[in-house]
Amino acid sequence: MQVTRLEIDGLMVFEPRVFEDERGAFFESFNLARFREATGLDVDFVQDNHSISHKNVLRGLHYQVDPHAQGKLVRVVHGAAWDVAVDIREGSPTFGKWAAVELTAQNRKQFWIPAGFAHGFLALEDDTEFLYKTTVYWDLQSERTIRWDDPRISVAWPVDKAPVLSAKDAAAVSEPS
Repeated sequence: MQVTRLEIDGLMVFEPRVFEDERGAFFESFNLARFREATGLDVDFVQDNHSISHKNVLRGLHYQVDPHAQGKLVRVVHGAAWDVAVDIREGSPTFGKWAAVELTAQNRKQFWIPAGFAHGFLALEDDTEFLYKTTVYWDLQSERTIRWDDPRISVAWPVDKAPVLSAKDAAAVSEPS
Protein backbone atom coordinates (compact mmCIF):
# COMPACT_ATOMS: atom_id res chain seq x y z
CA MET A 1 0.00 0.00 0.00
CA GLN A 2 1.28 3.43 -0.94
CA VAL A 3 0.31 6.38 1.28
CA THR A 4 0.39 9.96 0.00
CA ARG A 5 0.03 12.81 2.46
CA LEU A 6 -1.68 15.86 0.98
CA GLU A 7 -0.71 19.47 1.62
CA ILE A 8 -3.44 19.89 4.24
CA ASP A 9 -2.34 18.16 7.44
CA GLY A 10 -4.29 14.98 8.16
CA LEU A 11 -5.51 14.26 4.62
CA MET A 12 -4.09 11.09 3.05
CA VAL A 13 -4.61 9.00 -0.06
CA PHE A 14 -4.14 5.24 0.14
CA GLU A 15 -3.37 3.22 -2.99
CA PRO A 16 -3.51 -0.55 -2.59
CA ARG A 17 -1.10 -2.98 -4.15
CA VAL A 18 -3.09 -4.76 -6.85
CA PHE A 19 -2.34 -8.27 -8.07
CA GLU A 20 -3.65 -8.84 -11.60
CA ASP A 21 -3.49 -11.85 -13.85
CA GLU A 22 -5.58 -13.59 -16.51
CA ARG A 23 -8.30 -14.33 -13.91
CA GLY A 24 -8.80 -10.70 -12.86
CA ALA A 25 -7.46 -8.82 -9.87
CA PHE A 26 -7.07 -9.00 -6.10
CA PHE A 27 -6.20 -6.31 -3.57
CA GLU A 28 -6.53 -5.75 0.13
CA SER A 29 -9.04 -2.90 0.41
CA PHE A 30 -8.53 -2.31 4.13
CA ASN A 31 -6.14 -3.41 6.85
CA LEU A 32 -6.62 -1.82 10.28
CA ALA A 33 -3.03 -2.37 11.42
CA ARG A 34 -1.61 -0.75 8.27
CA PHE A 35 -4.13 2.10 8.49
CA ARG A 36 -3.19 2.81 12.12
CA GLU A 37 0.52 2.65 11.26
CA ALA A 38 0.13 5.09 8.35
CA THR A 39 -2.06 7.60 10.18
CA GLY A 40 -0.71 7.23 13.70
CA LEU A 41 -4.32 7.10 14.85
CA ASP A 42 -6.02 4.52 17.02
CA VAL A 43 -9.45 4.74 15.40
CA ASP A 44 -12.14 2.16 14.94
CA PHE A 45 -14.60 2.24 12.08
CA VAL A 46 -18.16 1.76 13.35
CA GLN A 47 -20.34 2.29 10.27
CA ASP A 48 -20.10 1.65 6.52
CA ASN A 49 -22.23 3.68 4.10
CA HIS A 50 -22.84 3.07 0.41
CA SER A 51 -24.29 5.68 -1.95
CA ILE A 52 -25.12 5.39 -5.64
CA SER A 53 -25.24 8.58 -7.69
CA HIS A 54 -26.00 9.57 -11.26
CA LYS A 55 -23.52 11.69 -13.20
CA ASN A 56 -23.43 15.33 -12.04
CA VAL A 57 -24.91 14.59 -8.60
CA LEU A 58 -23.06 16.57 -5.95
CA ARG A 59 -23.31 15.46 -2.33
CA GLY A 60 -21.97 17.80 0.32
CA LEU A 61 -20.26 19.53 1.85
CA HIS A 62 -21.20 17.55 4.99
CA TYR A 63 -19.74 17.20 8.47
CA GLN A 64 -20.77 16.45 12.04
CA VAL A 65 -19.94 18.58 15.08
CA ASP A 66 -18.53 17.28 18.35
CA PRO A 67 -19.09 14.99 20.11
CA HIS A 68 -20.05 13.19 16.89
CA ALA A 69 -17.37 14.53 14.52
CA GLN A 70 -16.56 11.77 12.01
CA GLY A 71 -13.44 10.60 10.30
CA LYS A 72 -14.14 9.00 6.91
CA LEU A 73 -12.23 6.60 4.71
CA VAL A 74 -13.88 6.80 1.29
CA ARG A 75 -13.54 5.05 -2.05
CA VAL A 76 -15.38 4.41 -5.31
CA VAL A 77 -16.17 0.83 -6.32
CA HIS A 78 -18.02 1.64 -9.55
CA GLY A 79 -17.73 4.74 -11.69
CA ALA A 80 -15.79 7.87 -10.73
CA ALA A 81 -16.07 10.79 -8.33
CA TRP A 82 -14.25 14.01 -7.61
CA ASP A 83 -13.91 13.95 -3.84
CA VAL A 84 -13.34 17.08 -1.74
CA ALA A 85 -12.33 17.73 1.87
CA VAL A 86 -12.47 21.23 3.41
CA ASP A 87 -10.52 22.05 6.57
CA ILE A 88 -12.99 23.47 9.13
CA ARG A 89 -10.72 23.10 12.17
CA GLU A 90 -10.77 26.40 14.06
CA GLY A 91 -7.23 27.71 14.47
CA SER A 92 -5.82 25.47 11.74
CA PRO A 93 -3.34 27.24 9.43
CA THR A 94 -5.28 25.73 6.51
CA PHE A 95 -8.78 26.61 7.81
CA GLY A 96 -11.13 27.04 4.84
CA LYS A 97 -8.71 25.41 2.38
CA TRP A 98 -9.72 22.37 0.38
CA ALA A 99 -8.12 19.38 -1.31
CA ALA A 100 -9.56 17.07 -3.93
CA VAL A 101 -8.81 13.57 -5.19
CA GLU A 102 -10.31 11.78 -8.18
CA LEU A 103 -11.50 8.39 -6.97
CA THR A 104 -12.37 5.75 -9.55
CA ALA A 105 -13.12 2.06 -9.61
CA GLN A 106 -10.02 1.70 -11.81
CA ASN A 107 -7.51 3.62 -9.66
CA ARG A 108 -8.85 2.04 -6.42
CA LYS A 109 -7.61 5.00 -4.37
CA GLN A 110 -9.00 5.67 -0.90
CA PHE A 111 -9.15 9.10 0.70
CA TRP A 112 -8.78 9.52 4.49
CA ILE A 113 -10.67 12.55 5.78
CA PRO A 114 -10.24 13.00 9.55
CA ALA A 115 -12.74 14.65 11.87
CA GLY A 116 -12.62 18.42 11.46
CA PHE A 117 -13.21 18.40 7.72
CA ALA A 118 -16.32 18.95 5.63
CA HIS A 119 -16.66 16.39 2.86
CA GLY A 120 -18.41 16.20 -0.49
CA PHE A 121 -18.14 14.60 -3.88
CA LEU A 122 -19.31 15.01 -7.45
CA ALA A 123 -20.25 11.87 -9.41
CA LEU A 124 -18.36 11.97 -12.71
CA GLU A 125 -20.17 8.96 -14.20
CA ASP A 126 -23.63 7.44 -13.97
CA ASP A 127 -24.12 4.80 -11.29
CA THR A 128 -21.10 5.90 -9.28
CA GLU A 129 -20.96 3.75 -6.15
CA PHE A 130 -19.25 5.45 -3.23
CA LEU A 131 -18.30 3.68 0.01
CA TYR A 132 -17.61 5.41 3.33
CA LYS A 133 -16.14 3.90 6.47
CA THR A 134 -16.85 6.22 9.41
CA THR A 135 -15.29 6.46 12.86
CA VAL A 136 -18.50 7.68 14.54
CA TYR A 137 -22.15 6.81 13.97
CA TRP A 138 -24.26 9.24 11.95
CA ASP A 139 -26.15 11.62 14.24
CA LEU A 140 -28.89 13.86 12.81
CA GLN A 141 -28.57 16.52 15.51
CA SER A 142 -24.82 16.86 14.86
CA GLU A 143 -25.00 17.00 11.07
CA ARG A 144 -24.16 20.24 9.26
CA THR A 145 -23.85 21.22 5.61
CA ILE A 146 -21.84 23.97 3.92
CA ARG A 147 -22.90 25.21 0.48
CA TRP A 148 -21.05 23.41 -2.28
CA ASP A 149 -20.35 26.77 -3.96
CA ASP A 150 -19.44 28.84 -0.88
CA PRO A 151 -17.45 31.76 -2.36
CA ARG A 152 -15.00 31.93 0.57
CA ILE A 153 -13.98 28.31 0.07
CA SER A 154 -14.14 28.43 -3.75
CA VAL A 155 -13.90 24.72 -4.49
CA ALA A 156 -13.10 24.32 -8.18
CA TRP A 157 -15.70 21.64 -8.90
CA PRO A 158 -15.30 20.16 -12.41
CA VAL A 159 -18.85 21.03 -13.52
CA ASP A 160 -20.02 22.50 -16.81
CA LYS A 161 -23.62 22.90 -15.65
CA ALA A 162 -25.40 23.21 -12.32
CA PRO A 163 -24.97 19.99 -10.33
CA VAL A 164 -27.91 17.95 -9.07
CA LEU A 165 -28.35 18.60 -5.33
CA SER A 166 -30.57 17.24 -2.58
CA ALA A 167 -32.99 19.69 -0.96
CA LYS A 168 -30.75 19.70 2.14
CA ASP A 169 -27.64 20.55 0.13
CA ALA A 170 -29.45 23.23 -1.90
CA ALA A 171 -30.55 24.92 1.36
CA ALA A 172 -27.09 24.77 2.99
CA VAL A 173 -25.46 27.79 4.60
CA SER A 174 -22.41 29.53 3.17
CA GLU A 175 -20.01 28.93 6.05
CA PRO A 176 -19.15 26.37 8.71
CA SER A 177 -21.27 26.94 11.82
